[in-house]
Amino acid sequence: MPRGQKSKLRARAKRRQARQEPGDLVEAQPTEPEEEEFPSSPSPSFEDVPQSSAATGTSSSLQVPGKVCSTTTVAASVSDAKFSEGATDQGKERPKVSQSKDTTEQSSKDIVDEKVPLLVNYLLHKYQMKEPVTKRDMLRKVIHKHKNLFSEILKKASEHLELLFGLDVKETDPNRGIYVLVNKLELGCDEKTEIPKTGLLMIVLGVILTKGNCATEEQVWKVLNLMELYEEKKDPIYGDVKRLITKDLVQKKYLEYRQVANSDPPVYEFLWGPKAYSETTKMKVLEFVARIHGKVPAAFPSLYEEALKDEEERAQARASARARTAALARARTWAKAHSSSSTK
Repeated sequence: MPRGQKSKLRARAKRRQARQEPGDLVEAQPTEPEEEEFPSSPSPSFEDVPQSSAATGTSSSLQVPGKVCSTTTVAASVSDAKFSEGATDQGKERPKVSQSKDTTEQSSKDIVDEKVPLLVNYLLHKYQMKEPVTKRDMLRKVIHKHKNLFSEILKKASEHLELLFGLDVKETDPNRGIYVLVNKLELGCDEKTEIPKTGLLMIVLGVILTKGNCATEEQVWKVLNLMELYEEKKDPIYGDVKRLITKDLVQKKYLEYRQVANSDPPVYEFLWGPKAYSETTKMKVLEFVARIHGKVPAAFPSLYEEALKDEEERAQARASARARTAALARARTWAKAHSSSSTK
């Protein structure tokens, strides 16, 4: 074969190879046919959310109005731990022909990473509209043909909703597959368009708990800065974070914010407010903190012991309250009976 023709063939082969290897381990996934197979008309707030791309090297990211927030990064920042999710070898080029098993596994991971933020947005929209959601809806509008990955996608979406927004996903009717989102605290949204801020409050309560039930403002901001939340910068999800934690949540009695006695220059500290004590417990907040660390509450012995003591004291207080109520009821019954007999 003439030398010039060989050069052309080599050049053509290189171009074809470049088109086939875009730095991504996954073959292009046909997304449009999925919509045809499971036709749906999701709400605009869910429909317009762009999907994350494995080819760009981005991890699963939660897309909410005005902000893209990596929940994996948040979890790692708060817990001071590294969450690699098996991404150590992603930067290396490997022949696809001999790696069919790895490619399949990577493909499943990329599908989960793609679907999790979409499901989070869909569930968040349902919560804001105060509507329950069914498994059938989630499969039809979000999961599509990847039914075998439903449990994993829902599990990760639930973790993200808990961490960022303080929302628990609960299955209320297993037979019909009906789910609802429940706020961890009564702190809710004044408007349907407002995003719940309970997740941030739970993190602040967790910092206070782990710092001996009283955390300095510096200690709180140190954790929030790791989450890319800053004192001088408005956040697309939480808005004015400084105002939220030093004024709004203080006015609602979820936090106390006070100057440390005799501090000069002034130093401020945070404590749990009365509504935090009435609407949650140290054990629930410890469970939240433990999940961020990927551990169980008992992995923090001193905090766990403190939380158990708090549970016992609350149980005793409830028992005492019930006893007082019963005694008052008996006293009223006796007084009424005595009053009736004396009038005869």
